[in-house]
Amino acid sequence: MSLSRVIRRFRFGAPVIVVSGLPRSGTSMLMRMLDAGGVPLLVDGIRTADEDNPAGYFELEQVKEIEGGGDLSWVASARGKAVKVISMLLEHLPARFNYRVIFLDREISEVLASQRKMLARRGESSTTNDERMAELYTVHLRKVRRLLAADPRFTALEVAYADVITNPRGQAGRIAAFLGRALDVDRMAAAVDPALYRNRATARS
Repeated sequence: MSLSRVIRRFRFGAPVIVVSGLPRSGTSMLMRMLDAGGVPLLVDGIRTADEDNPAGYFELEQVKEIEGGGDLSWVASARGKAVKVISMLLEHLPARFNYRVIFLDREISEVLASQRKMLARRGESSTTNDERMAELYTVHLRKVRRLLAADPRFTALEVAYADVITNPRGQAGRIAAFLGRALDVDRMAAAVDPALYRNRATARS
């Protein structure tokens, strides 16, 4: 850990645990794992389970307001807890806190397939084709990885969605070690439902 991050830890206290990634990248699954392992969550239950996320979304609606300068009082209460923040909003998290970010990496083709199905169920469609969206997401992810590596607010662990599905206990152990907590990794692993891996890439790059 860099000196600036050590100083921030002493100055700003315990970090907020942030679960992040692209929309439909597995962040709800990871929140469920943390909950099972013993990490308190900051959620409001407003967005309830549905066909797209049968086990629930584990979201806090106030998070969606941070880009527009909304109420940020919830961040202080998130210290030591896990909260879901999509990758597009990470840069807007206030600088007066520390964040330990668990970042879900999922094949972009799988993310796009999942997003298409969600829109179809809602009777909606995207105005941008998949090829263009893949380009935009690639650029966005490159920017986010630079942010997580360089910004002293963040300490990050990248977790591959496919690895969580195929080796849930191993990835649960990685997450527990990253957070520095004695979590119940067996329960975390048991919270992973491979049946919900419904949009697999036909080939991995």
